[in-house]
Amino acid sequence: MAQFPKKITDDPYAAAVLIRRLVTEQGVVYWRRYLVAFALMALAAGSTAGATYVLGQVINQAYVDKNIPGIAMFSGITVILLFIKGVATYGHMVILTKISNAILATNQRQLFAKLMRESVGFFSERHSSEFLARLTAGAKSITDVLNMLVNAIGRDLLMLLAMIGVMVWQDPLMSFIGLVAVPPAMLVLRKLVKRIKGLAFNQFTGTADIMETMQESLQGIRTVKAFTLEDTMQKRIDENIAIVERNANKMARVANRSNPLMEMLGGFAVAGCLMYGGYAVVALNATPGAFFSFMTAFLMATEPAKRLARLNIDLNSQLVGARMLLEIIDSPASEQSDDDKPALKLSDARIELRDVSFSYRANETILNRMSFTAEPGKVTALVGPSGGGKSTVLALLLRFYEVTQGDIVIDGQPISSVSRKSLRAQTAYVGQDVYLFRDTIRNNIAFGKPGASQDEIVEAAKAACAHDFIMGFPLGYDTPVGEHGTQLSGGQRQRIAVARALLKNAPIILLDEATAALDSESERQVQEAIEHLCQSRTTIVIAHRLHTIMHADAILVVEGGEIVEQGRHDELLRRGGRYASFFRLQHRDAGALAPISATA
Repeated sequence: MAQFPKKITDDPYAAAVLIRRLVTEQGVVYWRRYLVAFALMALAAGSTAGATYVLGQVINQAYVDKNIPGIAMFSGITVILLFIKGVATYGHMVILTKISNAILATNQRQLFAKLMRESVGFFSERHSSEFLARLTAGAKSITDVLNMLVNAIGRDLLMLLAMIGVMVWQDPLMSFIGLVAVPPAMLVLRKLVKRIKGLAFNQFTGTADIMETMQESLQGIRTVKAFTLEDTMQKRIDENIAIVERNANKMARVANRSNPLMEMLGGFAVAGCLMYGGYAVVALNATPGAFFSFMTAFLMATEPAKRLARLNIDLNSQLVGARMLLEIIDSPASEQSDDDKPALKLSDARIELRDVSFSYRANETILNRMSFTAEPGKVTALVGPSGGGKSTVLALLLRFYEVTQGDIVIDGQPISSVSRKSLRAQTAYVGQDVYLFRDTIRNNIAFGKPGASQDEIVEAAKAACAHDFIMGFPLGYDTPVGEHGTQLSGGQRQRIAVARALLKNAPIILLDEATAALDSESERQVQEAIEHLCQSRTTIVIAHRLHTIMHADAILVVEGGEIVEQGRHDELLRRGGRYASFFRLQHRDAGALAPISATA
């Protein structure tokens, strides 16, 4: 069968398709501002062309009419025209920069919002720095492409058509006159450079804040999802982006403020050359060639032609970044919004797994027709060797992933039939690797209930056995925890996580080895806090240290994705099965099994 040649439009990210898309989807939104910018570009080009025309009039006044007042008049007109050019250039550059900043901010918000709609599995396959690159370089590339197109058409092409002239050598004296504007120009630039340095630093720190918020949100995506913090983190990054946008607009005004001043100073230099050249022709019989060549050199521009020649190369270079950003935004969200589904309504908070099977990858079964019931208000413990599927159970309960087969039911409602937000809003999760945001202790606890009062936060901290060590810090609840909570010990981080879960006051508690990485003293304190958390709540806990779940209402031994034993602690010890083997292995040196067995 004959194959038709591939069209450019077959590739949705081909250069021509991307350019058309950026213009129609993002550029057209600001068409009124672009129209004003084009008008200012035309004004700048017309002013330059007018100055070139006035130059001819000056020559006529000098060599035909011999009219010195006329020379002075047209010299003044030249100053005005060049000043108008400077103002017009300043205006269109500020407008284009503001448009670019608005487009940049919009794309950054869109990318972050899109990532918040992705599942946990989506992020497990990628490195977070990839998204930082797409957020910064990709979004900026889009604005650079649009600016290149606008400047090529409105600035470079118009200026190239408006200016006709050639470069000439300058005679020494006229060159000196032409350089009169340099010293004051250097003074102006020196002041502006100092201002720009401060603004550039603020811009850098603002961009770093955006990256920081994004990286924290992605690295702590389980915490964000479990505590339904998508809107909170979106608000935080919106504020950071707004600050950067305002600072960028300020930088545009300052960076381009020199244009009208420099053009006016240049105008005086041109006027001085006009005055001297005209006087030299009239009074000193100077040759007209040097005078004419020098003046046309001032009004000539070669840079527009160079930029137009490199336009295709520069566009293709920037389109790579634009493609990186749009590929993520265009891809279907792996966690589609289901807010239209009914909310989960709890009465007893009874959790049932009914023949649940699950696989992360094909032909790799993690859970195999698992069934059990977590009774309301009781503690159900999952124990067993690593890789058996215990943590996967919690991930499925929070709908980080969807079951391959079977159902998870809470109070008779399959969780797949209710909205994720309502499910997660009624579930508190505390994991082994506690994620704390780079914020104060108070705000990290308050994430459990946005808008919580200080009294509520303190009450939760006391119940989590955290209040005393918090008040031991000089700043108390305003103490920064550092990146990932590195300013605190493991036990302190765990207790803050428990306080956050307590503040949420959810009827379902999920604990994933919350004390596994702690020393004995920290474990005792965290265990006491967890006891407060689990009171009268349906709790599912995963534990490797079996002594921490000895008093659980039900203990399930999970191996190979299946439940091989279940019962209470003393019952399982009497059976002498897998649980007893695990318990004996952990307590072999202490000899703890014998007295407990005897008591049983």
